[in-house]
Amino acid sequence: MHHIDQLFASMSAVTAVSDNQWRVTHPGLPDDWGQGRTAFGGISAAMVYYALSMIVAPDRVLRTFHTNFVGPVVFDEPFEIVIEQLRSGRNMSQYLVKLNQAGKVSVCVQACYGVELTSKLHINKLPSHQFEPPDKATLMGTDADKLPRFFHHYDLAMLEGQHPFTGSAHCHYLGWMRNHAPVEQFGLTHLIALIDAWPPALVQQLGAPAPMSTVSWDLEFVNPLIPVAGNPWFAYEVNTRFAANGYAHTEAKIWDEQERLVALSRQAVVVFD
Repeated sequence: MHHIDQLFASMSAVTAVSDNQWRVTHPGLPDDWGQGRTAFGGISAAMVYYALSMIVAPDRVLRTFHTNFVGPVVFDEPFEIVIEQLRSGRNMSQYLVKLNQAGKVSVCVQACYGVELTSKLHINKLPSHQFEPPDKATLMGTDADKLPRFFHHYDLAMLEGQHPFTGSAHCHYLGWMRNHAPVEQFGLTHLIALIDAWPPALVQQLGAPAPMSTVSWDLEFVNPLIPVAGNPWFAYEVNTRFAANGYAHTEAKIWDEQERLVALSRQAVVVFD
């Protein structure tokens, strides 16, 4: 099993290609971070963010992160991440990032960073929660061989919902999540991967396993994440808003241990059932 920080440490130093373009390389993601025939989407997106963090100015805070999963990221095969700065002004910076493998685009990300501004506006209608952190993790299901391989890097504790592929009427999950192995300092790179650890909420309604894939994934970071040492829990609530004709749309909310809403997540998922 490869610790998540080992994967980030294997990335090369950043190389400037031009005034507004940079490149990093990686020897490849191991099979234990796999999901079917491709690397786990959360870790692929986190690799892109990690590369971005090498070149973005420290006063810029990530505000939105839109990911398109274009094709598979094959295990143990090298890839490159190419960063293009679309524009950087006084307050905002916009980037287009591609993870390329074997000459093809596998992941495409558009990221928006912004400095903190002084404003007369202050509106807070963010949702809260009233559920306590768990005493321990409870894996979804009892058969380890039926779980995606990457799943063993995470602890999930389900409070509402049913196990995948049980023919349930439920199409939402409520629970807690954290890394299985603690990290030296938990930051946004780890959170991006962690948010994607939950299965699409609609899988509960299927009576048997079926191929599915996230097509696009939108993250909005509401309150800046406070980096912490160790292994913090994050609360998670996801609802399926619509599913028909092989496509589903989900919305999720993520809170830290201080009950601050730190991120909003939306996914479009294709299902071959």
